[in-house]
Amino acid sequence: MKREVTGIFRGNEKGFGFVKIEDEENEIYISRGNTGEAIDEDEVLIKIIENDPRKEHKEGKIIKVLNHNKDKIVGVFQKSKNFGFVVPDDKKINTDIYISKKNSKKVKNKQKVVAQITKYPKGNKSAEGIIIEVLGNVNQAGVDMLSLVKEYNLPYEFPEPVINEAKSIKQEIAKKDIPNRLDLREKEIFTIDGEDAKDLDDAVAVEKLKNGNYLLNVSIADVSYYVKEDSKLDKEALLRGTSIYMLDRVIPMLPKELSNGICSLNQKTDRFAITVLMEIDKNGFVVSSDVQKSIINVTRRMRYKEVQAILNEANNEGEKELYTKEEKEKLLQECSNYVKHFKLMEELANILKKRRNIAGSLNLDIPESKIILDENGIAIDVKKYDMYFSNEIIEQFMLTANETVAEKFYWLEAPFIYRVHEVPDLDKIKDLNTFLWNLGYKIKTTGDTVHPKAFADVLDKVKGKPEERVVSNLILRTLKLAKYESENKGHFGIASKYYCHFTSPIRRYPDLFIHRIISKYLETNYQLKEEEIVKYNEQSNRYAKNSSECEKIAQKVERDAEDIKKAEFMQNKIGEEYDGIVSSVTSFGIFVELENTVEGLIRFDDLEDDYFIYDEQRKILQGERTKITYKIGDRIKIRVKYADKLSRRIDFEKVFEES
Repeated sequence: MKREVTGIFRGNEKGFGFVKIEDEENEIYISRGNTGEAIDEDEVLIKIIENDPRKEHKEGKIIKVLNHNKDKIVGVFQKSKNFGFVVPDDKKINTDIYISKKNSKKVKNKQKVVAQITKYPKGNKSAEGIIIEVLGNVNQAGVDMLSLVKEYNLPYEFPEPVINEAKSIKQEIAKKDIPNRLDLREKEIFTIDGEDAKDLDDAVAVEKLKNGNYLLNVSIADVSYYVKEDSKLDKEALLRGTSIYMLDRVIPMLPKELSNGICSLNQKTDRFAITVLMEIDKNGFVVSSDVQKSIINVTRRMRYKEVQAILNEANNEGEKELYTKEEKEKLLQECSNYVKHFKLMEELANILKKRRNIAGSLNLDIPESKIILDENGIAIDVKKYDMYFSNEIIEQFMLTANETVAEKFYWLEAPFIYRVHEVPDLDKIKDLNTFLWNLGYKIKTTGDTVHPKAFADVLDKVKGKPEERVVSNLILRTLKLAKYESENKGHFGIASKYYCHFTSPIRRYPDLFIHRIISKYLETNYQLKEEEIVKYNEQSNRYAKNSSECEKIAQKVERDAEDIKKAEFMQNKIGEEYDGIVSSVTSFGIFVELENTVEGLIRFDDLEDDYFIYDEQRKILQGERTKITYKIGDRIKIRVKYADKLSRRIDFEKVFEES
C-alpha cells in the first residue's frame, strides 16, 4: 500500500475512527489525536504511520480533508442568551454546531432540528450553521423516528412522477398475457406471513409425487412485469435499494399501489408470478427443477401463528395452545380442508432442514426483538419475537428456491446478482478459539481453511446451555458480512455453493433485477443477444455494489430505531431489578443482556469496590484485590440505573446480595 492514500473517514463517539480505502478489506485506524479536522463520512487524505503485519489494522494520520460528504446534521437545539448549539444525534460527529442568535430566534430550547453546516470545524473552533427545519419537541410523538429519517437523509416520500406512474398501472392483471403463462390457479396455494405483513410476495404449495418425491412450488410476485427497466419506478427503486422497517413506519422500495396492490399475492385474487417448480427427494436434494412465468390465485392467506396452531392440533400438542378455545375452533373449522397441506409442508421442511444441518448450515439462534408501541408510537413493551416451526417452513422453502435459481443461472453464465458470504479469516477464528477454549469448545480448521460444519458442531454443542446466546453472538461477529456481488462465491453461513436473493422483489432491488434477468431469458428462449449480456453484466456489478450500500444504511437505521425505543421503554424502569447474562466484556465495563433482549452497560464504578484488569485474550475482567472475575455468559442480577432515548443509552448497576 502507498504511504499516502485517500478514503472515507468513519468516526467513533470516543474520538478515534477508521478510514475505508476502496477495494481494501481492512480499514485504517486513526487515533483520537490524528483525526485532524475530519468529521464522519468526510473524504480524506491520510498518511500511513504504522504498518505492523501482526496487527489487524494499519494506523494512519489524516493530513487533509478533501471533501465533506455531510452538510446537514440532526440534533437537539440548546439555547443560551446570545446564541445556541445543536448537539448532534449521531455521536460519531464530534462537534456541536454553533448557531448565532440571529439564526435561532424562532427555535425553542430542547427542540429537535435539522442544521445546515455553513462552516466546518477548524482547529479548536466548532462548526457553524443555520437551522433549516424544526422537527418538534424531543418527546413529541413520532419525532424520534422522523429524526432518524432526516439523519440518514432517507427518501421517505415518493416523487410525484413516480406516484403518477404507479397510479397509472391497472390493479387487475392483463388478460392478454394469461395464455403465455403456466396456469396454476386451480392449485391450492398459500401465503404464510407475519401478523402485520402487507406486501405478500411469496406463496407456496407442496404435493407428494407417485415416486415418493415432493413437488415444491414457490411462486414469487412478478414485480418486474410492472416495474419496467429504466422506468421512473425502476430508477426510484434502485435509488432506495431496499425497504426500511422502522417500527411505526415503513419506507418502502415501491409505492403502495404496487407493494400492497397489484404485486401483492392477495387471497382469492389472480396474480402474475414467477414460479420455481422443484422435485425434491426424501433426502432433501432437488433432483429436477424449472422456472416459469405463471398466474396464480392464492387459496388462503395464513399467518405463522395460525399454521402453527393447526400443526399443534394435528400433532396432538395440545399443551402448546396459541389461541383461546373459541378462536382455535373457528380456525380449525375454516382450515379443515388445508391441514393435509400444512402437514406435508412440515414434513418437507424437516427433510430440508436435516439436509442443511448435515451440510453444516449455521443455526445462529439469536432472538429478534419485538417492540410494542402504543397509539402515539411510544414503546410500552419489549420482548422476544415469537418464532414457530411455521416460520422455519417458509425459511426452508425460500432458501431452496434461492439456491435453485442461483445454481440454474450460474451454469447458464447469465448476468446475475448473487448473495455472497465468504469464508471467515483464520486470524479471527484463532481469536474466537482463544475465548471458546475457556468454555471447552473449539472451531476446527483444516490447513488454511475452515468448513461451515466446524462452526455448526460448536453451535450444536452449546444448544440449550447458558452460554448458547453468547457463543452465537461471538460466532456472528467472527463471520464476514454477507453482501451482493455479480460473481458467485458461495454462501458460507448456509453451507451453499450457489445462493441469491430472488424471493422478495417487492422490498429488495437485487431480487427485482434477478426477476428481470429471468424474464429476459424466458422471453427469448434462453437466447440473449451479446450486447444484452454485456449491458446486464455491467448493471449486475453496479447494482450489487449499490444494493450492498443501501442494505448497510437500512440495517443501521433499523438498529438505531430499536435502540431508541428500547431506551424509551427502559426510561420508566429505572430502579427496577432484572436477571441478565453478560453479553460482552470491555476495557470500560460489561454489557448485560436481559431476557427481553434489552442490553445495558455496567461501568466499573457500579461493580465491586475494586480495580479491574481487562484480559483481552480471554475476554474477562478480574478484580485486582478481590480476584472476582466477570466473563461472557455469567449470570448477574442488575438494577436499571439510567436510560435515555436521546443518547440511546441504557446503564445498569450490579445488585449486591445482602450478606
